[in-house]
Amino acid sequence: MPDDALPRATPVPDGRLGRALALGSLTTGVLGSAVASGLRQVAGGARPRLADMVLTPDVAQRLARDLGRMRGAAMKLGQLLSMDTGAVLPPQMTQVLSALRADAPPMPPKQLRAVLDAAWGPGWYGRFARFDVRPFAAASIGQVHRATLPDGRDLAIKVQYPGVRASIDSDLDNLAALMRVPGLLPRGVDLSPLLAEARVQLQTEADYRAEAASLQAFHAHLAGDPGFRLPALIDDLTTDQVLAMEFVSGDRIEDAVHLPQALRDAVAARLTDLVLRELFVFGRMQTDPNPANFRVDPATGQVVLLDFGAVMQIPPDMVAGFRRLMAAALGDDPAETRAAMAAVGYFDRATDDHHQTLIQTMFDTAMAPVRSDAPFDFAGSGLIERLRDMGAALGTERDLTHVPPPATLFIHRKIGGVFLIAAQLRARVALRPIVDFYATP
Repeated sequence: MPDDALPRATPVPDGRLGRALALGSLTTGVLGSAVASGLRQVAGGARPRLADMVLTPDVAQRLARDLGRMRGAAMKLGQLLSMDTGAVLPPQMTQVLSALRADAPPMPPKQLRAVLDAAWGPGWYGRFARFDVRPFAAASIGQVHRATLPDGRDLAIKVQYPGVRASIDSDLDNLAALMRVPGLLPRGVDLSPLLAEARVQLQTEADYRAEAASLQAFHAHLAGDPGFRLPALIDDLTTDQVLAMEFVSGDRIEDAVHLPQALRDAVAARLTDLVLRELFVFGRMQTDPNPANFRVDPATGQVVLLDFGAVMQIPPDMVAGFRRLMAAALGDDPAETRAAMAAVGYFDRATDDHHQTLIQTMFDTAMAPVRSDAPFDFAGSGLIERLRDMGAALGTERDLTHVPPPATLFIHRKIGGVFLIAAQLRARVALRPIVDFYATP
């Protein structure tokens, strides 16, 4: 992203007390806005519903703004929930949180220098021929800077926001309190499993040595595959809070739409195949499908993979469950498909038949292009719009309170994200041959 497209720099709250006060203030502000909105509606002769009192435009703007300024767990959980597609949250809440998928505001240079002084020691600037203080990207956990070594190597330096890692537990506890504000979520929804998984994932993402290990693991998984390129790790500059990598250029996904159709089709096919390999072969998945994590090299056609913070290990029983589901769906067996969907947690025994049918119908709609041998037009089919409308309708079912297991949500999130990337590329891909390869052990 161009430098001038980043939001204006704002300090990151870097102490537990400061972060707790900020989230507490947000909760209080949401409640106060709800009361004020309700009084205005009553004065106008209306009988407002609780959700309409809470999820007003003013509250939506405040939630997106303040969670974004917090970065860390606050912003990351908002991003995770915003990918929900109607399975957990009402449509208004999903729309509110979707703003958190954009770039975060960077931290000011003074705060950046303090982080790098602590990581590399005073005088670190002398290790570089050039270091750009202005980041070229900023996200929920850290921001990324360009730098050049004296030997001419061009680097991407990811620097973690101060206080983010130490405050994960307290942030999530305070976010849980915010989510309990009446009207934000359907009554009876239990986000505890998702919060617990978010805690684990955030602790992993905030450990840049762990991300470095995941980067190296994917180097091993994809060794010899000419369709992908990954940045090389610069180990001697990597610490718990700083990740140094080779800078790899390439077209952003939104710019790659101008590349030849055959190249865009090949990129979408590679990403589809990669998701299936992650699930069924590697047992390890990068679960953040943000388009900013991918590039396309127009000269070689390679897909550049940039981010390995959100890597999840997939248990063998989950792998087996999704293979069963895929085989049942490809075989167009409704009864077996429903049983397989229950096994991986899309619904459970307490979910009534009406809701199971709605969820299965949405799943079958998404699987239709996979059952065909013909190339699927991701952008021109209208499927995304149909699924979005079905998800929005599902989100209005206020008595649907089942939350799928976190692993299922994250896998679903990655698959859906790759679908959206393929749509951005306006790709046309025959999906059945790719999926068939992985349908059986």
